[in-house]
Amino acid sequence: MPGDLVRGGAASARVPVSVYVLGLSVFALGTSEFMLSGILQPLARDLGVSIPKAGLLVSAFAVGMVVGAPVLAAATLKLPRRTTLIALLAAFMLGQVAGALAPTYEVLFVSRVVSALACAGFWAVGAAVAVSLVPENARARAMAIMLGGLSIANVAGVPAGSFLGQQAGWRSAFWAVAALAAVGLVGVLALVPRTAVPTGADAPKLRRELRIYRDKQVWLALLTIALNAGAVFALFSYLAPLLTDVAGLPESWVPSVLALFGLGGLIGTVIGGRIADAHLFGTMYGGIAASTTVLALLALLAEYRWVAIALALMLGVTAFTTGPALNARMFSAADAAPTLAGATATASFNIGNTVGPWLGGLAISAGWGYAAVAWVGAVMAAGAVLMTAVSSRVHARSRVVAGSMVEPSLPAAPPSSPPQRRAPYET
Repeated sequence: MPGDLVRGGAASARVPVSVYVLGLSVFALGTSEFMLSGILQPLARDLGVSIPKAGLLVSAFAVGMVVGAPVLAAATLKLPRRTTLIALLAAFMLGQVAGALAPTYEVLFVSRVVSALACAGFWAVGAAVAVSLVPENARARAMAIMLGGLSIANVAGVPAGSFLGQQAGWRSAFWAVAALAAVGLVGVLALVPRTAVPTGADAPKLRRELRIYRDKQVWLALLTIALNAGAVFALFSYLAPLLTDVAGLPESWVPSVLALFGLGGLIGTVIGGRIADAHLFGTMYGGIAASTTVLALLALLAEYRWVAIALALMLGVTAFTTGPALNARMFSAADAAPTLAGATATASFNIGNTVGPWLGGLAISAGWGYAAVAWVGAVMAAGAVLMTAVSSRVHARSRVVAGSMVEPSLPAAPPSSPPQRRAPYET
């Protein structure tokens, strides 16, 4: 995991080893979620389905994540978090075994949904655990470590899965992920601390946590995450055929380009982890606007193979730079309900991960070509920039209102008082 590299304004805050273990587990989850982009073509040939239909397996996983995150977060709210993580990771591992053995497209589709449900629950509970183990001004750093597992999955796991799919059949990639999940399970058993379920006034109450959905800032954060994710995965889900059919790259080059995308994601996670705690909205603006530009350029220049390769790397950087900020923003907006905050962030990410590939598939089926998916992504990213602007205005207005409610009779700080420390989510 990119430990020391993700230090920013919270450099003095120590991150416990259990957060890194969660990042390791996310490596297995992320490899499974994204590896289909590298094995889409051999999988489609073997199962006798079209590329757009095979692409729906990406959406199937995302749908399971959307449903599973809030449902499992609510269902396990009063259970020990460590026990929940162990059970969900074991279920995910079994889902990968079922996918490896699937005799038909339909069985594989169902196995993807089941695996996604377990993955969603792990993400939601794991994010809440990671945030609970660090101070408030290190939340983006903790999330950057978890997202680092996702980035490394794209650097190593996804290209390795693509290579395995080409050399030993696509099923071998599922067996490999099952083995990775087993390693993560051992790590959680050994290193994630046991936590007692809060009792009395501190006991988690679903009705109390559900109140976060009355806050428009939560909904704006949800929309921003969904649009940003949809923009990236409208393109990423069909990156392999775009590279081969439009840019003219040999199919054997696809794992290397996917590795470059993942390397860009790791770089972006490092950047986002360093700056997001101190410049939350600035990171969101800059990263999403940059993604919009990269996607538009890719739509225009995809036929030039070296340009397409360079832009795939840049998209990884811009997309993952925003990740820590988007997650920290959700936890800030829904601070009173950390478990549902993690679930909502996971669900909103995968709403985008569902809609993006679906819209990209519609563009391909309409005969617009694989380059059209980059235009779909650019439009969604532009929408995410707009949502960030609205969210920033609402956030600023709420702070003004909160400031106006301070008792006027309170004495002013004496001139000799040291300057007040800036809030961790102040831009």
